[in-house]
Amino acid sequence: MLKIRIVLTLMLLASSVAAAETSSSPQLLDDIRVVVNDDVITRLELDERMRVVISQLQRQGTRLPDRTILEKQVLERMIMEKLQMQFAKETGVQVDDGQLEGAMQRIAQQNKFPSLSAFRAKLEKEGIDFAKFREEIRGEMLTGRLREREVDSKLVISEADIEAFLATQETQGNKGEELKLAHILVVVPEQATAASIRNFQRKAEEALAKLLGGAPFSQVAAGYSDARDALQGGELGWRPANQLPALFSEPLAHMKPGELSPLLRSPSGFHIIKLLERRSSDTPVFITQTHARHILIKTSELVSENEAKARLQEIKRRIDKGADFAEQARLYSEDGSAVQGGDLNWISPGETVPEFEKEMDVLKVGQVSGLVQSGFGWHLIQVLERRNTDISAEQKKQQARKAIRAYKSDDAYQDWLRQLRDRAFIEYRE
Repeated sequence: MLKIRIVLTLMLLASSVAAAETSSSPQLLDDIRVVVNDDVITRLELDERMRVVISQLQRQGTRLPDRTILEKQVLERMIMEKLQMQFAKETGVQVDDGQLEGAMQRIAQQNKFPSLSAFRAKLEKEGIDFAKFREEIRGEMLTGRLREREVDSKLVISEADIEAFLATQETQGNKGEELKLAHILVVVPEQATAASIRNFQRKAEEALAKLLGGAPFSQVAAGYSDARDALQGGELGWRPANQLPALFSEPLAHMKPGELSPLLRSPSGFHIIKLLERRSSDTPVFITQTHARHILIKTSELVSENEAKARLQEIKRRIDKGADFAEQARLYSEDGSAVQGGDLNWISPGETVPEFEKEMDVLKVGQVSGLVQSGFGWHLIQVLERRNTDISAEQKKQQARKAIRAYKSDDAYQDWLRQLRDRAFIEYRE
């Protein structure tokens, strides 16, 4: 719906420019709020998003921030969404209707509706356009795949990182603790000048002053935070203490529930953390690990989704007829595991992307999956073994690796977004 509206707007713009010399009436050009590369965000689109955001905040019971501040925050989010959708189109990342339909079914089930049609009826009763909601979910899936491909797949975690992390946790003695946090982030662009950095710092200091003055955290987050969870009150939920970056864990070690951190500076920008609750957490003694192998065909600017899928379908057809999985992996897989016949060794929960893990977990030993799509491309998966294992020294390393990946991913994603914005042509129009 949004794309159709943008196309229509551009068509109307073209006709308005042609008629400019013969008409003194206001043109549709005045309705453009921001130009984002070769696309636009119109005043109508911004007003519609503001209505949705305000409705969401009111349902959550969040006190509304000043409208001017909120509108600026919403507009910046729309710009970043637009840039990511443009990048996805340029690089061939897409979510087809079948995948979107599956996601919509899962959302309906998670919200305890008996069917997707019942979920749709509920949304429409609340005044939510179902078609637009559906496209927003497609957009979220696309941004998730972009993050997996452009950020998460490129993270490097060394043994030195893991050893340093484990040593720090041993010193702090907080291995069994979980913290419930809320967070405000004021992003600083990568190419920001000293003057603009001071402006961003003043914005963060203003947010902190409002909090210290008694303003609700959710209200200040909605008005000032650039983090993805800003409209959910900035709440990060429960986080294992040993999965937090040192920037947060050091001040949190001395904070009591309800207290605020000072202003914290990272490469991403300025942070404010609020500690909501603490609780102890008993680490499970046993976990289920899966020994699996896979074949990956990647998508890229040169290889479309359909082409990658067709190539993998042909490989699966050969395997179904008796071809050796490991040999096919060595010949065709585009993953580093290809030289081992696609063998991924033992995989613990949370070590792979959700689409991969979900399919792997339902396979029986020896069974080969259907085609599975993730942000990396298309996979075939075969489960070789399963086992229950206690948390050994190696498992502790895997937990550490997961924790390091979690906070490195957040920082790297913010860096990637800043670079995406720095490369873009953005023109604001009042």
